Amino acid sequence: MKLHLSPAPHVHSPQTTRALMLNVLVALIPCAIAGVYLFGFSAILLMLVSVLSAVAGEAIIQKILGQKSRINDMSAAVTGLILALNLSPRTPWWVAMAGSLFAVIVVKGLFGGLGDNFLNPALAARAFLLVCWPRYLTTWAAPLAADAVAGATPLANPAGYTLGQLFLGNIPGSIGEVCKPAILLGLVYLLFTKTITWQIPVYMTAFTGVFCALMGGGFVESMLSGGVLFAAVFMATDYVTCPMSTKGQIVYAAGIGLIIALIRKFGLYPEGVTFAILLMNVATPIIDRFTKRRVYGYEDNKKKEAKANG
Repeated sequence: MKLHLSPAPHVHSPQTTRALMLNVLVALIPCAIAGVYLFGFSAILLMLVSVLSAVAGEAIIQKILGQKSRINDMSAAVTGLILALNLSPRTPWWVAMAGSLFAVIVVKGLFGGLGDNFLNPALAARAFLLVCWPRYLTTWAAPLAADAVAGATPLANPAGYTLGQLFLGNIPGSIGEVCKPAILLGLVYLLFTKTITWQIPVYMTAFTGVFCALMGGGFVESMLSGGVLFAAVFMATDYVTCPMSTKGQIVYAAGIGLIIALIRKFGLYPEGVTFAILLMNVATPIIDRFTKRRVYGYEDNKKKEAKANG
């Protein structure tokens, strides 16, 4: 009888990193198509520049650090596309390039690459761009007229848009966040392929609506305004930066929803999704520590002492 000894893990999955990333790219296609339809050529340019810059940046940093090239895993392409979909259609192409390079080189590459970054690269890059060039990231274009600057997003003027406009995307905003049916199509695909689970998207969206309603906003309007739904599906669910247990994911989603509501109510920026998720990314190790599953068969010392003294 032959025995094969090997270290853990002993449970293997047919899903590879490349397969998971390809699933995310496929799920992003409806958002990309909707963005092009609503905002025109500028959306195509930003997506191309952002994706190509991210892939090139990852190849460069891996070469400099002497690491094996892993651009074929498609994670850099996912980062670049998600970043582009988070930008205003009026963002200059060189700003998108700077953001993608920051995401894959600083946030991801310098911390060890995929799996070692403690922040979501696309969101960290968006925060970086928002600090460096806020004018470009907060200058909005009206849908179907990408050359016309709109006065305000629904977050700054919630009474100016109907629920139908908020849902279908006939509003100013970032390229990928405005069309909610496209985002929901992506969500269905990700759930069907078991790339993500439903807990974070559902709980984050619901908690955002509840906390915003408690602070005087509209429940449904809060969920449909800004980047809540897009972030809940494509960014808060990032494997590396979200908690592992279901209980931890609920705490994580609730924290994001609360911070979004607080920033929208009291902050200088009308939107708080980017900073809310980044703050909860930082809190993820603590959440994991206090919500980790009990190891099967394990009995802690306090219970052992109680049994021994009893």
